[in-house]
Amino acid sequence: MPRTFYRRGPDHRGDTAVTFLDVRRRFQFRTVEIGRWVTEPEKQRSAGLFYDALCDLMTILGGTETLISLRGTLALQYGIGGRPGVSAHYSPATRSFALAKNAGPGSIAHEWFHAFDHYIADKLFTGTGKGEFASKLWLTREDAIAHPLNDRLQACYRTILLNEAGTEPSDLFRQSAKADKAAGVHYYSQPEELCARAFEAFLQDADCKNAFLVRGTRESEEAKLGLYPQGEHRDRINRVFQDYFHNLGRALHRADQ
Repeated sequence: MPRTFYRRGPDHRGDTAVTFLDVRRRFQFRTVEIGRWVTEPEKQRSAGLFYDALCDLMTILGGTETLISLRGTLALQYGIGGRPGVSAHYSPATRSFALAKNAGPGSIAHEWFHAFDHYIADKLFTGTGKGEFASKLWLTREDAIAHPLNDRLQACYRTILLNEAGTEPSDLFRQSAKADKAAGVHYYSQPEELCARAFEAFLQDADCKNAFLVRGTRESEEAKLGLYPQGEHRDRINRVFQDYFHNLGRALHRADQ
């Protein structure tokens, strides 16, 4: 029995069946690769789920198709190129975003933000390395390229990573560092991971709902550990993300006209 995913949002495709070719063409992904073990019925069903999720992402962000594919630089893999025990991952080396066949739903938002955070690094700072994320660079550099959009993006990183006064690490960071210490890893408290989880929360709080795109920022075990923004901090993060992506979307719509 195929799994169903809660969704509340606009109808993006009517009664029309869509394929992964439609996904690639609409969003102009660099490539879309499907694993050899994905059956035809799985392929057909997953294409529709991906199509709706990416359209919902575009709707929430107020952007364009080129934002979703990061101007055609992003590759999408489904049921291919995964890592053992990992349902989804983004690879900076290949600029590709991979979801496992049966374990990736709900992970699109997190991995897309990793791709965005990587893509935007050399728009925020000069002299960046190939695998660097803007969020991590923001913590150590103070020479961001002057631009109103960059100012808004820095406000997002500042709100996520620091307290309201901007003088100490945020509670989100502290809880994440605590979880890392308990697990003996350095993962949850990395800036790029904090920001990806904050972005997930922002998307899940939007009026448009899609559990194939994002889920788990409120009721999951990670949420109960404080690994997602909560309360007033979550509200502040949502506001700065809304401000940034609204203005980015307006700029992209003007550029694409």
